[in-house]
Amino acid sequence: MKPTPSKKAIFALTAGAAALAAAAAFAQESLLPPGFGNQPGPTNRPQQAAPAPVQPAPGSASAAPAAAPVPALTLDPTIFASTEPEAPVVPAEELPASARRSIDMVGPFAGFGTNAWGTTDGRFLSTLMRRLDAPITSRWASITLRRALLTRVGTPANVSAPDWVAERAWLLLRMGEADGARMLVQGVDVDRFNAKLYAVAGQSALANGDAAGLCALADGGSIRSREAIWPMARAICSALSGDTAIADVMMDQARRRASDPRGIDIQLAERMMGVNGAGRRSVSVEWTGVNQLTAWRFGMASALGLTIPADLYGTVGPQVIAWSARAPMTPPAERLDAAMTAARLGVFSNSALVDLYSQAADDSDDFTGDTPGGRLRMCYVGTDDGARLSAMRGFWTGEGLGDGKRVDHYAGLILTARAAARIVPDSEHASDAADLVGSMMSAGLDRKAGSWAPVVAGMSAGKGDDAWAILAVGTPRAVVDISADRLSAVADRWSEENPQKLRLLLAALAGLDRLETEQQMRLLQEYQVGFDNRSNWGRLLLQAADRKEPATVALLVAVGMQRSSWGGLSSAMFATMIRALHDVGLDGEARMIAAEAMTRL
Repeated sequence: MKPTPSKKAIFALTAGAAALAAAAAFAQESLLPPGFGNQPGPTNRPQQAAPAPVQPAPGSASAAPAAAPVPALTLDPTIFASTEPEAPVVPAEELPASARRSIDMVGPFAGFGTNAWGTTDGRFLSTLMRRLDAPITSRWASITLRRALLTRVGTPANVSAPDWVAERAWLLLRMGEADGARMLVQGVDVDRFNAKLYAVAGQSALANGDAAGLCALADGGSIRSREAIWPMARAICSALSGDTAIADVMMDQARRRASDPRGIDIQLAERMMGVNGAGRRSVSVEWTGVNQLTAWRFGMASALGLTIPADLYGTVGPQVIAWSARAPMTPPAERLDAAMTAARLGVFSNSALVDLYSQAADDSDDFTGDTPGGRLRMCYVGTDDGARLSAMRGFWTGEGLGDGKRVDHYAGLILTARAAARIVPDSEHASDAADLVGSMMSAGLDRKAGSWAPVVAGMSAGKGDDAWAILAVGTPRAVVDISADRLSAVADRWSEENPQKLRLLLAALAGLDRLETEQQMRLLQEYQVGFDNRSNWGRLLLQAADRKEPATVALLVAVGMQRSSWGGLSSAMFATMIRALHDVGLDGEARMIAAEAMTRL
């Protein structure tokens, strides 16, 4: 009798196929529900090479793909170039020693624990963060990375404490996490700032539309940093404090130094100077001729409650739209579309979205079915499940909203997640099962989603595949049939109509260690799905998982997620991401990323 190949041998075969695929492809409030993701990691691993730990030098091509700059998020590059220590700062006289905070451990949350980054070299981590092209493809990978960046940790080797905080906050800003960046930089006393941290802190204040937040930074920033915002910020802060004469002199100096003394930047600064009656000028802001939105323009306009022309948002990345979603001076009704973008990026939770829709309805005192707030209300209080589902479809597909109405499908699923959890599983709603399950998974309601497994199991072949795939990878334990026969049947249907979804499904199941039989694993070989354990990125990721460094794993997963869409992600990289997260104890996050892929493809 011909011997059957072992599980280890099949993994070795699939790893070889995966290496070829990988080489071609790679050249604030928690959003998690209580008790989410507490399952222990697996005890077995795919067969892989075990090279010595690799630490690419900062700036090396293998460390991370180069990220395209975002126009609205640019800093003086010289602040990132030097690693030389700066002269010590004299402690502020008004701050007693008992009130001074240590910079040895910075971060607002316990998060992944003090050993989240392990022993990884700080220069390597800083290079990865700086080069990461954010936002990334996956909402849940972004949520995981945010938790890593906000974890209270010490400073790794070979990087200064202010630089370490600055790099984390700068990445949070580029992810759209303005609130997170502000919390991080505010954890450091200003007299401990260096040039880099001053620059990032200034950008953080602008991203939050907090003009007054610049005032604690303006004097030190103008000395330590060459950012163009500081002369204008000093004039604004003098005006806000009532020093009118000094403010006018500083503004005249700033105007002489400006490239355009009558331009939009000066107009916004002078308008801000007059908010409390200070200053000698009453200025109107003219956007005519402005062809670029910058952080200064966004921050000042948001603080003043001015409407930024919609076409200027096309000159920046979607993270700036996420900033605008939480701008307090902008009416809630005008922030709804931006909030949907923020939710898709992972910045807004389901609860935050629902709160914003409720605020918009409260302000207008209109909860009728023709308004966004009224339609969302119907998702919760409709006369029956059928009426509630009908209201939800308006957010998912635009049903009932008239021709030409465009909707963000995945953001709509996030918005309706808790409403979906109130629908009683019933075969009468089988046609909506995939959207209902995907909606619940988008908010981490995995057990609620799992209650639909009997309904999905009773659906006819083909019609239940989408919901089945989400449940197959998203629930804490297998609640649907993932036998070789079921997988083969799905593979036959998807191999032509959606081969990328099929490959990522198999990759996720392998990464979650849910394929146990020889017949199941032969499907990996048949469709050339395996683990990337040969590329530099793959080795670094698996080594970080072996060292139990969840934050390092989260960052490297984000590096692998630098894609414009799920269609560009290789199955080998995806399997390795899921396995690394699973191994390091982030099983819940791994499952939600996999469920997101099945929902969005």
